Amino acid sequence: MIKIKTSSPEETIAAAEKLGSLLKAGDMIAYKGGLGAGKTTFTRGLAIGMGLGDNVTSPTFALVNEYRGEDMTLYHFDMYRINSEEDLESTGFYDYDFENNVAAVEWSENIADFLPKSTIYITIERLSELEREIIIEDGGRFAAAWDRHIG
Repeated sequence: MIKIKTSSPEETIAAAEKLGSLLKAGDMIAYKGGLGAGKTTFTRGLAIGMGLGDNVTSPTFALVNEYRGEDMTLYHFDMYRINSEEDLESTGFYDYDFENNVAAVEWSENIADFLPKSTIYITIERLSELEREIIIEDGGRFAAAWDRHIG
C-alpha cells in the first residue's frame, strides 16, 4: 500500500503521473472517493504518465472516455448510474479490450463484484479544498518502483 498526501491539483496529477508511468497492459484501476474527490484529476495524471496527453474529462455523461496512444488506450469509465450486472452489460463494458489496454473506473464500488482480483484500488479522500489523501492498494506491486520515482 502506498499513501500520499497532496496539497494541490498539480501535486495530485504529479503523483498519478508517476503511477501512470508504471502501468502496463491489462491493469484495471478502481477508484473509491466521493464527488469532487479528484478522480478525474488523478486520471489526467495517469494519462500523462502513460504518454497520452492531458485532455482528460469526466465520463459522467458518456459513461466511458477513451484516450488512445500508439501502444495502449486508457478507458475511463463512470459507473455512478450502474446498479446491476444488466446495467453493466448494457454499457458494453465486457466488449472492451482490457487485456491489451488500461482501464480506470470511477464509482467502482457499483461494480465491485465484476472487477478482476488483480484490480489496483485507489482511494481519494478530500481533506480540504485542495488537500487530498490518496491510498494505492496494489498488492505491493509498485512499492519499490514508487520509491525510485519519488523526488
